[in-house]
Amino acid sequence: METTANSLVTVEKSKTSKIDQVDFDNLSFGSTFSDHMLVCDYKNGAWENPKVVPYGPVSLDPSAKIFHYGQSIFEGMKAYKDTEDSTWLFRPLDNHKRLNISAKRLAIPEIPENYFMEGLKTLLKVDEKWIPKNEGSSMYIRPFIFASGNGFHASPANEYKFMICLAPSGAYFSGKVKVLIEEKYSRSANGGVGFAKAGGNYAGQFYPTQLAVEKGYNQVIWTDDNTHEYIEEAGAMNIFVRINDTLITGPTSDRILDGITRKSIIEIAKDENINVEVRKLTVSEVVTAAKDGSLKEMFGAGTAAVISPISGFGYKETDYELPELKEGFASLLKKRITDIQYNKAEDKFGWRYKL
Repeated sequence: METTANSLVTVEKSKTSKIDQVDFDNLSFGSTFSDHMLVCDYKNGAWENPKVVPYGPVSLDPSAKIFHYGQSIFEGMKAYKDTEDSTWLFRPLDNHKRLNISAKRLAIPEIPENYFMEGLKTLLKVDEKWIPKNEGSSMYIRPFIFASGNGFHASPANEYKFMICLAPSGAYFSGKVKVLIEEKYSRSANGGVGFAKAGGNYAGQFYPTQLAVEKGYNQVIWTDDNTHEYIEEAGAMNIFVRINDTLITGPTSDRILDGITRKSIIEIAKDENINVEVRKLTVSEVVTAAKDGSLKEMFGAGTAAVISPISGFGYKETDYELPELKEGFASLLKKRITDIQYNKAEDKFGWRYKL
């Protein structure tokens, strides 16, 4: 066993590596995993020191509360290689902050910043050879916390497990994305946990999304839980709509995730002198804009896909196609943000973090 210089994170290296079995030229998203993972246990009222160990199964008692009461939260991040073989992270402290916001909402003990950052950096250095160098590929990083304590009593657990796993990945979406505006189901509600990255939020999306896929769509556009009149999110991403030359996205709330990519796009758009409005957006406004030709673009935004252009949407049994733009806001903003992430351009915002 090796110990890192700061003695916070211990490292147990795998005796063998799977890296020679991986085709880095044909990576799917989130289905290939590196040799190691980070594990940190919460016991007796405190987080123990993090450990980097060989990637493998986790043993849990059948009465572990994660199985019964769903105390589970996660984050999504990426590490990038530049042409000089340096490794970069993008706004990692924002991910740590948001993980703790989610933790607080689900009565999970918050993870200290140094545990998160030192654990993440140590893990990435151990598995640095796994970070893809191909254009458009990256190392997807999944930090998560779940209740490992035992018992059938409906109460917060007394033990938790914080982990980070790494998945060298290609593009999240490929090709055009067609969406269905949801009229019945809702993703979250006022006073709920929609703003948190809780596992249950995503589990609840699967069935309505499955129904949309059966109708020929790729994803669901979520609307508000009360009236279904307002556009809120695109699948598991934040949503942006361009009407004429104005870029519109909904305000964050109890129901809408405070996306890190979302925040970055807003700042970059303003830097490009694009008119940005953060306000409630009605379905009727989008439909009207589609009918009169003022709807120019719609796209989802999130860590996995960065920006995913929407080619068309369905609403009340009618399909609306969006124009194909060679140089739209989506392509401009995606290039700006990815150039920062891959260290190809100036980072005037201070978002890039060198490993």
